[in-house]
Amino acid sequence: MSSKKASAATHSDDIYDIASDDDFAIADDAAPGREPKSLLPALKPSGSLVPYEPAGLPVPAGGLGTLDAFLRAAEKAPMLSAEEERSLAIDLRDHDDLAAAQKLVLSHLRLVVSIARGYLGYGLPYADLIQEGNIGLMKAIRRYDPDRGARLMTFAQHWIRSEIQEYIIRNWRIVKLATTKNQRKLFFNLRQLKEDSQAALTHNEAERIALTLDVKPKEVLDMEERMYGQEASLDAPSDSDSDENYSPSDWLTRKSDEPEAMLEEEDKQRLEGEGLQKALASLDPRSRRVIEARYLNVDAEGNAKPVTLQALAKEFNISAERVRQIEKLAIKKMHGELAGEDPF
Repeated sequence: MSSKKASAATHSDDIYDIASDDDFAIADDAAPGREPKSLLPALKPSGSLVPYEPAGLPVPAGGLGTLDAFLRAAEKAPMLSAEEERSLAIDLRDHDDLAAAQKLVLSHLRLVVSIARGYLGYGLPYADLIQEGNIGLMKAIRRYDPDRGARLMTFAQHWIRSEIQEYIIRNWRIVKLATTKNQRKLFFNLRQLKEDSQAALTHNEAERIALTLDVKPKEVLDMEERMYGQEASLDAPSDSDSDENYSPSDWLTRKSDEPEAMLEEEDKQRLEGEGLQKALASLDPRSRRVIEARYLNVDAEGNAKPVTLQALAKEFNISAERVRQIEKLAIKKMHGELAGEDPF
């Protein structure tokens, strides 16, 4: 990968570079009678971008079939303790234990469902969003090293989100018209910048958004028309096999789940990536402790639990502002180490 792509932490354009891996193939619509293998967990695809089973990861007999079946399986899948997760990850890494890989996948289905739900506001089928999230989860599992200190859930979030973002980019025709960086910002941020998501933009509001994103007011209004008029209705029922249908407007993404917002959080997410151990090793002991406490600390359930600046200040007998400065300098140094890392 080029050095430009390696610096994805600061370029929103790099969302287009996500999703390329030899473990996966794209089904060819032009090949009659060709039935792709199911992705574990298997979902009935609604589009033509159907990933094959990743090399070496087993698919349960019969798959999981419908979206409802998948959601039920995700809900029932047992959670793993930190010790169980580490043991399974070691078995997969050292012995290519596919049964261990399957357990890791099944135990993290809730995470895929949760992240995928945040993107329903784009009008794409829920099953397809989950399908793409599963690809990201599997990529993460194949790359996860339990010796690097982070839980799999923390490590996998970036991969899951990246695959879903790439799927959105591939499938929204409007993105083909959003050729500049600021236009892509407009595409991903218009919904959150509107003061009233249900009402048409006023002229003053369009000017405010245009100023914020450095585009023309007319571009703002054109994008609104395409997003809310022709391309996808937020009140159209989502693709679901259940008797109870929800419209995408019921599941509008939180600001923190918008692709552009997550790209702005790339600095933090990159610390959970493949170059983590190398980057951490470049820090002095105090700086490493601050980074681990602020970004890699988790509770017994694997949920992120960052240590406060005040707690670290007390630990080191310094001010909270000094801890913040140490954190900022440490992140900058780690990014220097990560700059040449290729996450794929």
